[in-house]
Amino acid sequence: MIELQKEDTGLWIVTINRPEKANSLTHAMLSELADIAEAAQDARGLVFTGVGKVFSAGADLDEARAGLATSDVWERLSGNIAALPGLTIAALNGTLAGGAMGMALACDLRLSVANAKFFYPVMKLGFLPQPSDPKRMAALIGPSRAKLILMGGQKVPAQEALGFGLVDRIVAAEDLLPVARDIAADTLAASPEIARGIKDMCA
Repeated sequence: MIELQKEDTGLWIVTINRPEKANSLTHAMLSELADIAEAAQDARGLVFTGVGKVFSAGADLDEARAGLATSDVWERLSGNIAALPGLTIAALNGTLAGGAMGMALACDLRLSVANAKFFYPVMKLGFLPQPSDPKRMAALIGPSRAKLILMGGQKVPAQEALGFGLVDRIVAAEDLLPVARDIAADTLAASPEIARGIKDMCA
């Protein structure tokens, strides 16, 4: 359900492939994603995307009720992504919901298709969000808009998310990976030390 493609350029492409369940994430899937992100220190770039019309609906509901919603595996995944030296891109093929937003927030850039929506109904479900998610969200879109999503329970359409700064570019579905590759091209061609240096300077 998690597919990894390593390209000769140094770009790694990770695909969530569970469209029949809206790409909802089990503990095993999250652990595999976290392992890939941890192993990607040598990757020049890392792209996350999904199969189908939803990037991820968040936690698998059965496993969420059994404790996945409060597992530290979410933080392990987002922390591993945030720590990577290469360029990280979330190529969002559709709606992004719940804890799955953490991996996109931890990426350097977020591309989205036009019909995606973004929401994080954690309060409604009786849980706190993962600790780093509100901080990263507020850093991108400001505290008020973060509260609009996390406390107001609002579903933000892609165009509004672009205006907020939650996503960086809206792209046609068929162009998601080509655009991600194009954006990553300079980083892939650069010295890893220079790329990491620039990334650190932007932090």
